[in-house]
Amino acid sequence: MADKKTVRDIEVSGKRVLVRVDFNVPFKPGTDEISNANRIVASLPTIRYLLGRGASVVLCSHLGRPRGRSIPELSLRPIRGRLAQYLDMRISFSESTNFRRIQEDVSRITPGEVILLENMRFHPGEETNAPEFSKELSDLAEFYVNDAFGASHRAHASIQGITGFLPSVAGLLLEEEIRSLEKVLLDPLRPFVAVLGGAKVSDKINVVNNLSLTADKILIGGGMAATFLNSTGIFVGSSTVEEKFLEKAKKLLNNSPNTNVEIVLPVDVVVSAEFDSQSPYRTCPVSEIGEREMLLDIGPQTRDIYAKVLSDSSTVLWNGPMGVFEWDHYSEGTRLIANSIARDGIVSVIGGGSTVDAVSKFGLEARMTHISTGGGASLEFMEGKDLPGIVSLLDADESYEKGVSG
Repeated sequence: MADKKTVRDIEVSGKRVLVRVDFNVPFKPGTDEISNANRIVASLPTIRYLLGRGASVVLCSHLGRPRGRSIPELSLRPIRGRLAQYLDMRISFSESTNFRRIQEDVSRITPGEVILLENMRFHPGEETNAPEFSKELSDLAEFYVNDAFGASHRAHASIQGITGFLPSVAGLLLEEEIRSLEKVLLDPLRPFVAVLGGAKVSDKINVVNNLSLTADKILIGGGMAATFLNSTGIFVGSSTVEEKFLEKAKKLLNNSPNTNVEIVLPVDVVVSAEFDSQSPYRTCPVSEIGEREMLLDIGPQTRDIYAKVLSDSSTVLWNGPMGVFEWDHYSEGTRLIANSIARDGIVSVIGGGSTVDAVSKFGLEARMTHISTGGGASLEFMEGKDLPGIVSLLDADESYEKGVSG
């Protein structure tokens, strides 16, 4: 991916800057209390950078999936309070979805001040990438900064459309995300090991395919292991098998010797006949999974094998838990991976919402080299896809005026 201009390449003193952030944070059920503010914290360096250089900062984000409707439970208002605490300053909030009112609210802020706009997805034109909505957004500022890596795989108005109307550059978080992932994918310290888990092989099969060209070993876990195991002829009980991906999984396994990557599958698993935190469970070799049993974690022998591989690695890319880590009986595989890569002398890049949640649960965030804020965006980047929100930004050698239509 070509180098992109960043906030460091534009003169923002006295200018109004629209920053697309990713404040799509989780809340405690039934409340407006934020349960994990990592994405807000990750946006602070860019906001502080712009404020420190005399810009007026207009923040916009989505939250949830209101699909073009104003839904009070998905308002960004609760986020305004948390952001004000972190920045230790007053944050204005524009609650309207009427652009005349929004423009009036934005016009009141002065250099060194911040205003947060209401949920972008309350506007029907956001997800349809409507040009007229993109133009309205662009009228709010003189520069656009994309710092929302987690949403950069979406061709939405506040991600891609607006770049046709304003000089558009990357924020500091977006820059860090790109550099961290590109370093691992293109020039990793070796041995380079990828750990892939999660529920569905359909989410990761293209990632496995792309990583098979660069990784030395790929460790497979989670529910997706069922499809890989089944592709080798192993019966996996009542575990979900994505049949249309069986042939592709088999091809990847059979072709791995030709790509110099070793794809490692579980040799034993923790299984249960019920998907319940309190149901009876047992450990067995993968060849002895019962008819009604499903894979819920990797077993102790597999954990030992994976630990040895990771102990010899220099770079690890991890996306997807090894089992249902939220339940104690099935958390040991994921815990093992987290502990194995939380050590000095290793480059560890963590991606995917549930993987980040697991690292947080085990209190190991500070021990990881880079924790990505992107879920689907991280996966598409690892597949080798161009992300709309990144490719549409100004290249490092491109002038402000080029490509801006209004």
